[in-house]
Amino acid sequence: MMNLSTVIAYGCRYCAPQLKQLLNYTTFLCLPHHLHLQRRSPSFTFYSSFNNLKLPNFNLLLTGNSLFFRMERFRTGSGINKNKQMVEHLQRYGVISSKKVAEVMETIDRALFVPDGTLAYVDSPMAIGYNATISAPHMHAMCLQLLEENLQPGMHALDVGSGTGYLTACFAIMVGPRGRAIGVEHIPELVASSIKNIEKSAAAPLLKEGSLSVHAGDGRQGWPDCAPCDAIHVGAAAAEIPQPLLDQLKPGGRMVIPVGDIFQDLKVVDKNLDGSISIRNETSVRYVPLTSRDAQLRGY
Repeated sequence: MMNLSTVIAYGCRYCAPQLKQLLNYTTFLCLPHHLHLQRRSPSFTFYSSFNNLKLPNFNLLLTGNSLFFRMERFRTGSGINKNKQMVEHLQRYGVISSKKVAEVMETIDRALFVPDGTLAYVDSPMAIGYNATISAPHMHAMCLQLLEENLQPGMHALDVGSGTGYLTACFAIMVGPRGRAIGVEHIPELVASSIKNIEKSAAAPLLKEGSLSVHAGDGRQGWPDCAPCDAIHVGAAAAEIPQPLLDQLKPGGRMVIPVGDIFQDLKVVDKNLDGSISIRNETSVRYVPLTSRDAQLRGY
């Protein structure tokens, strides 16, 4: 079994049963609903409470998470109870460096996209049903910054695995009424609830006008009506980058997608103006497979 002191997991979209147990355990320990970091030279480790924690099958535990190895102690307490405070916290710890991303995350209130009764502004993934979660705020911030240059007014953005609709709404604010932001989610119930979430948010006018939309479908096939896309975000790990997504990426466009099986990386995929593809690794991650609706509902 891998030593928990070697890694830290954040930003999950999908939540396997073992991860739910860990999140519940952190709550039991009176931690503020996310995994805290403690700095120790030369590496960072979990709080000592986790060092002796016995957990089954670590490979299944960290599903849909970004793994941060060189991060300052990142702690969001229950004192953060406003959306603006959450954004300021992310800025203070250097997670958000872009003024535009900060403005967008202040505009789209996270509380409208999480289940009632949860601590909306805690930096933690949260279960949203159907074996899915909404990612932690810092993960949203990272993806928005990676895609910022491809989310300019008038551009087209595709969000594969759009969940509660939060990131899709952020995309819509960035590309504006002359652009298009499309979410694709293979759980129809999440599509319906995400539309309701968006209707309560600052992105509601864009939904009404049609520049923002959310659809039920297999995101592995992309969404041809959105193509060519300037920006594509994928929220689950592919064994390899799906060809339809590459085909629908515009020359000059960028895709952010986790790729791999046991060992995964968040890939930044740029399609050059001549149509060639450049790929780099942004960070190590652990996501569940980019899979079918039935497989997700079965628990993968």
